[in-house]
Amino acid sequence: MTHDARIHAFRDDALGDLDATGVAERIASGELSSHDAVLASIERAETVRDSLNAIAFPDFDRALTRAAGPHAGVFAGVPTIVKDNVDIAGLPSNHGSAAFAARPARADSDFARQFLSTGAVPIGKSRLPEFGFSASNEYATAEPVHNPWNPEYSSGASSGGSAALVAAGVLPFAHANDGGGSIRIPAAACGLVGLKPTRGRTVADPADKAMPIRIVAQGVLTRSVRDTARFYAAAETYYRNPKLPPIRLVEGPGRTRLRIGVIIDSITGIPTDDETRASVAATANLLTELGHRVEEAPLPVGRSFVEDFSNYWGFLSFAICAGGKRVLGPDFDRAKTDNLTRGLDAMYRRNIAKTPQVLYRLRRTHRQYAQMFQKYDVLLSPVLAHTTPKLGYLSPAQSFEELFTRLVNYTAFTPLNNASGGPAISLPLHETAAGLPLASHFSADHGDERTLLELAYELEQARPWRRIQD
Repeated sequence: MTHDARIHAFRDDALGDLDATGVAERIASGELSSHDAVLASIERAETVRDSLNAIAFPDFDRALTRAAGPHAGVFAGVPTIVKDNVDIAGLPSNHGSAAFAARPARADSDFARQFLSTGAVPIGKSRLPEFGFSASNEYATAEPVHNPWNPEYSSGASSGGSAALVAAGVLPFAHANDGGGSIRIPAAACGLVGLKPTRGRTVADPADKAMPIRIVAQGVLTRSVRDTARFYAAAETYYRNPKLPPIRLVEGPGRTRLRIGVIIDSITGIPTDDETRASVAATANLLTELGHRVEEAPLPVGRSFVEDFSNYWGFLSFAICAGGKRVLGPDFDRAKTDNLTRGLDAMYRRNIAKTPQVLYRLRRTHRQYAQMFQKYDVLLSPVLAHTTPKLGYLSPAQSFEELFTRLVNYTAFTPLNNASGGPAISLPLHETAAGLPLASHFSADHGDERTLLELAYELEQARPWRRIQD
């Protein structure tokens, strides 16, 4: 891949190459106005709109109006975007689907209020695959979201729209959420920091609370560890779950040397590809050089987890297909959903009798996951079982059977954290032979985001990741 293949909007303007913390500091000092920062973001968005295709609903005029007002919070006046499955007053939430046309939301959702309490200014909503079910932002009839490192490749998903915009420099940071890897997968594909928090760490929206097992976690995608750390510290000042230990503001590496278990192959039985294996081995060697105790670790759950999580995936589609007219709008038409949504629905209907056992086993993963951290402080694994695929490989235009097999084998490592509720972070420590980011995945015990952030700071300093604009 040549330098010319990359798409980015970095330039010498109000945003420069600053992260969200840097922009916020300049606004707070009076060196920069929020209006100028938001205007620069909008101008950048316009330059890459057609090449990235990452914005679902632009809200530029209202963003400029908001930028003129007073701001408070850790990212006061900093431009951002909200993923199109979380309500923002005045904008529709279409969940990446052509099966209905959403009306503008009447109010910000519960989590949106927490997110916007940082003082950030949304410039619109980012695209996601239909209902967030896929690991690539691809569509049956619409243009996909392109990876800014190389537009022939996937940006990951389901927060791939947000990831593409942050990686390309349109925004310093963006909202993302994760029901099976949807913060960590696009972070890996686009070279970003992606932390999925512990279940219950951030405010849950009503739809998330209604799930039998709350697999969805809300968060952000950033280019720096300090932005991620500052977001979670700020989110904690808005709401702190009394059942979890506080994270507080993490500002640098920890001093404690950690016990780190390494898992290279997943429970699918499909071996991790060579480039990804080599990257995990390189990360393990770096951790050893930094003084951590690193050893091979066993898989925390058995092969049945793959089928159980697949059935739960199917249940979520069934719930949408069965209740779409009531929940999404009277114009919802199941026939207009894509092959993945319809295939997941049909798969669940065939296995509906297994639901009680599936839910029992998935709930049990909380304890199985926690047992791993009696021996280890952190687990290291790949984020994904192979490197980022080209667009088309995970297209919903193909048969459900082929697509679903590819998705399960690709996303083999991330879903356990969603079922068990444990935190995990994706860090872009390496790159592929094709010049794309290649990330490592770190998991910790429930409530121990602090250890993950301290380790992330240490790795960021020891092995700074490549920047798209270099």
